[in-house]
Amino acid sequence: MTTMHTGTKPVEPRLSEVPTPEGRFGKFGGQYVPETLMAALAQLEEVYESVRQDRNFWDELRALFATLVGRPTPLYKASRLTAHAAELSRRSGNGGQAATIWLKREDLAHTGAHKINNTLGQGLLTKRMGKKRIIAETGAGQHGVASATAAAHLGLECDVYMGSEDVRRQRLNVIRMRMLGARVIEVDSGSRTLKDATNEAMRDWMGSVERTHYIIGSVVGPHPFPMIVRDFQSIIGTEAKAQSLRHMGRLPDSIVACVGGGSNAAGIFYPFVDDAKVQLIGVEAGGRSREPGQHAATLSFGSPGVLHGTLSYVLQDPNGQTADVHSCSAGLDYPGVGPEHSYWKDSGRVTYTATSDEQALDAFTLLAQTEGIIPALETSHAVSEAVRLASTMKSEQNVLLCCSGRGDKDVEEASRLLALRNPRH
Repeated sequence: MTTMHTGTKPVEPRLSEVPTPEGRFGKFGGQYVPETLMAALAQLEEVYESVRQDRNFWDELRALFATLVGRPTPLYKASRLTAHAAELSRRSGNGGQAATIWLKREDLAHTGAHKINNTLGQGLLTKRMGKKRIIAETGAGQHGVASATAAAHLGLECDVYMGSEDVRRQRLNVIRMRMLGARVIEVDSGSRTLKDATNEAMRDWMGSVERTHYIIGSVVGPHPFPMIVRDFQSIIGTEAKAQSLRHMGRLPDSIVACVGGGSNAAGIFYPFVDDAKVQLIGVEAGGRSREPGQHAATLSFGSPGVLHGTLSYVLQDPNGQTADVHSCSAGLDYPGVGPEHSYWKDSGRVTYTATSDEQALDAFTLLAQTEGIIPALETSHAVSEAVRLASTMKSEQNVLLCCSGRGDKDVEEASRLLALRNPRH
């Protein structure tokens, strides 16, 4: 990591002052790709740097956020969920008090999740580069739907790669993508999930780079993708910071978000990383158990390695081969994580934990039945941790939960899993 020099003593940059010009978040990040993609990455970086100070670009994106996406998304006080946390506190002998739980309602954004923030931004970059086609990978289908939506709005061709197992469990989103005019390409290799879809999308991009832009859906991949996706998603945290000051009178004590690749978490965490008093907690997929292949908790159990063009924490075997993973949520079913999350983990700024499939399913029904909000299974992992955390805190404190997506896409799969657990359900 580079340092800034002020006279005699080198000063470490603030956590928000990354990546370096070389695309490094501490030791993480970089570009580990075939030579055929280096020109495309250089072009993307050049175009993005040119628009960072371009008022017209950001005015156009903000207009789309307001009129198409429906931003700003509201901050919602979850009173009945808070009461449930207080009851947990009473049962555990902690006095029956709990922090107030607030939801940042990204589930209310157009297409049903935060993913649209990034696809519209990268769609505009695609047009700036003069390209006519976009490709995307998707697990839960939300990034696929958001990519297809951006393509339809901006007049671009769109192909979406999706593992056949995810096509099965996310059938509604497959239908939505096709209705929006996108072609959904099923991937039958490997585990038939997000990692394999990403592999095929990368292969496509290598062969079509002159006319195609690959809209990576999370804060993963080679530089400059982790930075670009984080910047577009940071609208979540920027709005949440202003809304917290307005509704709470101060910044939240803790912020909780689910982490697969990590885009919703990066989006809400990044505007707060220099606010040392705000606790940041990322929640990974604990799956069925801690055994290899039974979870997708990369930051909890992984080690540094290269996956999909970047150096980050990866779930891998002793020989360095990418490990199989599992999660009930297709969007968290990924063996890697964004390099900035790896940087935050090693710096100690963000605490990462894991929620099991069982706990996520319980939280899925809990939020639905206390607040009338059906969350995505990905979001449900964060809901579980937010309730647990709130039950250990004081009543004058506040927990902010990133409600990253709605659960329409998951009702069939969640119902199937709940029925397996309880045949009478």
